[in-house]
Amino acid sequence: MNEVIEVLIVEDDRRIAQIHQKFIEKINGFRNIGIALTTEEAVDWIDSFKPHLVLLDVFFPDNLGTEILEYIKANSPETDVIFITAASETDILKKAFRGGVVDYLLKPLTFERFKESLVTYRNKRTLFERNTHLGEEEIKEIWISSKEKDVMLGQATPKGIDAITRGKVYDYLKTCMEGITAEKLGIELGISRSTARRYLEYLVSENMVFTDLIYGTVGRPERRYFINKL
Repeated sequence: MNEVIEVLIVEDDRRIAQIHQKFIEKINGFRNIGIALTTEEAVDWIDSFKPHLVLLDVFFPDNLGTEILEYIKANSPETDVIFITAASETDILKKAFRGGVVDYLLKPLTFERFKESLVTYRNKRTLFERNTHLGEEEIKEIWISSKEKDVMLGQATPKGIDAITRGKVYDYLKTCMEGITAEKLGIELGISRSTARRYLEYLVSENMVFTDLIYGTVGRPERRYFINKL
């Protein structure tokens, strides 16, 4: 597929929209065709140009981005959507997931994370365009993120780090919205606290996990580990 992927930015903050526009200019194979600052403008752009990809925020003065998502699916079904937003509410995430959003980026985000998302999207789009049937590995390529794939394949794991255990730790951590301590993780996975901490700290070194100190009402603060969304 040699076509340039046309991208519409739907973002009510002009400054952020322009940043995303500059990001797009740095990535080969993509072209920004416009910026919509309201959902009404977004509808006009979508009706007129049927873009390949929409980078969509959630909160607008006149509507919610989830409403635009429904409009896109009804009126421009070949258009794909990546959410770029600060919204982390469960109901919004559910609507995004069920609405077929191809990625969900939390603000603020780095250029590296932005580029990773767009390049991954382009690779998946290419698979669809070039093939009438896909093999198992190609199907995995579509639904597994690059970080998850690294975990599953066990790339460059050092001595003392088992790829399967690392994958289990990472997968379990994805279910812990409030984070988890090494002690609690050890109990849940049936491994020692020191082993759990070793794997967690390794994931921190890979920038897949970050830590924070959570202060309770009494006692020492807890060191918790969280999935790095960026």
